[in-house]
Amino acid sequence: MKALAAGIGAVFLSPLLIAGTGMTLAASAEAVQTTGSVSNCLTGIDAGKVADQVTKILDGASGEDVRVEGLDLPTEQIPHAQTIVATGISLDVPKKGQIIALATAMQESRLRNLNYGDRDSLGLFQQRPSQGWGTAQQIRDPVYASERFYKALLAVDGWQQMTVAQAAQAVQKSGFPDAYAQWEPLATALQKAIAATFPGNSEGAGDETGDTASSSCSTQDGSQYGPIPEGAVPKGYSIPKDADPRARTAIDWAMHQLGTMYQWGGSCTAAHGPDPMGRCDCSSLMQQAYAKAGIQLTRTTYTQVNEGKAVSVKALKPGDLIFNRGTAARPEHVGMYMGEGLVIEAPRTGKPIRITPLKDWDVLAARRIV
Repeated sequence: MKALAAGIGAVFLSPLLIAGTGMTLAASAEAVQTTGSVSNCLTGIDAGKVADQVTKILDGASGEDVRVEGLDLPTEQIPHAQTIVATGISLDVPKKGQIIALATAMQESRLRNLNYGDRDSLGLFQQRPSQGWGTAQQIRDPVYASERFYKALLAVDGWQQMTVAQAAQAVQKSGFPDAYAQWEPLATALQKAIAATFPGNSEGAGDETGDTASSSCSTQDGSQYGPIPEGAVPKGYSIPKDADPRARTAIDWAMHQLGTMYQWGGSCTAAHGPDPMGRCDCSSLMQQAYAKAGIQLTRTTYTQVNEGKAVSVKALKPGDLIFNRGTAARPEHVGMYMGEGLVIEAPRTGKPIRITPLKDWDVLAARRIV
């Protein structure tokens, strides 16, 4: 692999890619849009078609007849994507890391080497000289910018166990942490297509995790139910039939506590009883619900955020715990995803246990318990 990396660095990062290094993209009225919305999520990406279009561009096609969903300037964007992948391979970054880098650049710059951005942000990854990413000239070099991104990613503890969006956010610290998820399917297809053009890399730089998240944008947001009365079950909802039996048990038990009042520090062992301390707070509701399924969780939100494994908020399954308020490392609130875009929670003092739509949650982290 080291020999291959050296070859890629010498061959593939030369005429075509380095040519883009000094390219100056004039600032235009079309400023890059950095938004937390994933309403335009790219689903159903055909990896074969993407590979065909990528090959056309890399073979010198004009781009007039090239169509890749999500790329409006393929003759500019695909060579930048090739730089990112080639740099990753040259650094022995696993395939997942390359996908994270591509998704990040798509969100930050739409794979354009911008000479403008928020405050002093520049380049493919909108890195800032004032934050120590390098000089403006260095950041505008796509190879340098890609290397700096990868080095920062590899320094993140546990990045390979994170979702694409979580890993990207750990590096970028964006105001819209969930926005990276919308680019994951296209980034996966691009990485596979581009890596296949390199000798010995038909499936990209060896990564045991395989292709990621074709369904990363599939979670409903609960808006289809309209306003939900506090303590009520939305008309038409039932626990999804394909839910894990243990998750089904946990959700069912939690639903039987609907309408009981929140109690900070309450044990949730007798939510319907007269003792306020037998009622539930957010984390004790999760703990007791899973206890009924034979799974022991820790007691607080701060520790439950480390239970199970991390999952993307765009690929939630019934029973997943989701967290908001505070920070991703130290969230202050937890709820349980019920499927169908709904969450059950013990919200706060003065409010009953209730079901809310996922669209009302600013999710910082999600964990799969079963």
